[in-house]
Amino acid sequence: DYELCEEWGHLYPVPREDLINLRREHLLHLLEMGDMEKALQLLQRIEDPGICLAISEQSLDQHPNLAACHFLADYLTAHFYASLTTARRNEIQALYIGSKVLLTLPELSRVNYFHLSSRPLLMLEQLLMNMKVDWVAVAVQTLHQLLAGQEIGFTVEDINSLLSKYAEKALNFPFTLKEKRS
Repeated sequence: DYELCEEWGHLYPVPREDLINLRREHLLHLLEMGDMEKALQLLQRIEDPGICLAISEQSLDQHPNLAACHFLADYLTAHFYASLTTARRNEIQALYIGSKVLLTLPELSRVNYFHLSSRPLLMLEQLLMNMKVDWVAVAVQTLHQLLAGQEIGFTVEDINSLLSKYAEKALNFPFTLKEKRS
């Protein structure tokens, strides 16, 4: 049905907003189905870069599934980096990095942290508070690789500071140990 509507749009004048809505819904449908190749082809068929940017951003703002968010954040960064404001660029890069970190977690646990996908540092802190040390190790390694040369609102030093803070708390004993005398 989406393809028929797209063909119809080539034959008859369709208002710009309706065209954006149609293609956004088509894109989200393809992404929800997991067909990234067709989603990429759909975006490449859009001749007007302004419409393509609007469709991609609106789709991302609807918070589709994890793979779709990762795909859209990657696409926007790769194709529209210069067109985005600094704040929006940082937001999209944080979402890209957060979704990449989420993909390193066990599949059944991802849903518990998906709401933090646009805030990777907070996700890391949540993992630390939940005592998921093995997951934190993989997440930190992934973050170190992804942050090399990028500015997204936090740095490797922020990660190290967070880890130090929780390591200090783990070693903080609220009571003193007393020797037992026989």
